[in-house]
Amino acid sequence: MRGYHVAIVGATGLVGRTMLQVLQERNFPVSVLTLLASRNSEGKQIQFRDEQHTVKELHESSFANVDFALFSAGSPISIRYAPIAAAANAFAIDNSSAWRLHKNVPLIVPEVNAKAMRKLNGDLKSRIIANPNCSTIQLAVALYPLHKKYKIKRIVVSTYQSVTGAGQRGAEQLASELMNRPVEHPKFPHPIAFNCIFHDFPYEDGYTSEEFKMIHEMKKIFHFDGLPITATCVRIPVTGGHSESVNIEFEKKCSPEEARTLLAASKGIIVQDDPKNDIYPMPVNAAGRDEVFVGRIREDATVRYGLNMWVVADNLRKGAATNAIQIAEKLIEMGLA
Repeated sequence: MRGYHVAIVGATGLVGRTMLQVLQERNFPVSVLTLLASRNSEGKQIQFRDEQHTVKELHESSFANVDFALFSAGSPISIRYAPIAAAANAFAIDNSSAWRLHKNVPLIVPEVNAKAMRKLNGDLKSRIIANPNCSTIQLAVALYPLHKKYKIKRIVVSTYQSVTGAGQRGAEQLASELMNRPVEHPKFPHPIAFNCIFHDFPYEDGYTSEEFKMIHEMKKIFHFDGLPITATCVRIPVTGGHSESVNIEFEKKCSPEEARTLLAASKGIIVQDDPKNDIYPMPVNAAGRDEVFVGRIREDATVRYGLNMWVVADNLRKGAATNAIQIAEKLIEMGLA
């Protein structure tokens, strides 16, 4: 396998640094590495493998000869620079929400819909690939095997999301509050320590942007525009990963035992479901892992064919960095890169 020139946009942030870690752990064939960030981070040194790399300021000329441009610097940066990277013949894999619902941009969870990337072949203008929202990714991984066999009729999901999903400032606010230190630049409008809050401004219908993302991204990933799904997204004071309480109604019978067996045999999923012995998914155990953990699988007797389950994953890894790098790996595997 040949080596690839990889650029990381937002290399000094939480997700950017996690991307570097995942690239190294998965032995991704990086021959040239370019680290890009704002002017404030220019000149910083970051180690990758056995070498120190200097962070460069992001410019329009930054993508010459780049094969994969991994974006994790927010929507405004992605809106401006992802098309520039794509025009320079790089695959722009974007972790922001900028391109996710764009009609001509694939929204990819490799375990679910990698085939949607085949339309990229030969079309340089469509070389932007969107990484879904972190909560959406783990939900899609957990539900797709069940959907294929039993056909989902309705989804109700409530999330319990780590502060790291809000970036470095979110993690710093929680740490400062726990140590009774002043919070100089709070990320959240309310205290997060010992608290649960809703994040992002609500839409006119009362849903937050996080809830909007989950609802519409799941429909796109599953190619199911009429998918009945509703979501409530909550930020809680944890750092290991996101958790989700999921209620699913199916078109046909799916017993808890059948669901456990199917999910345990599915790629990227670990079933932890022995509550009598206090074994079930927890963010503290998902931290640093790339798998999606599923447990507390039980029947919902209020509908004809219903299940409840608990889904947990590390939002910085499978919810962001790992999924992006798996997209790059899949592009190579499919012969598109």
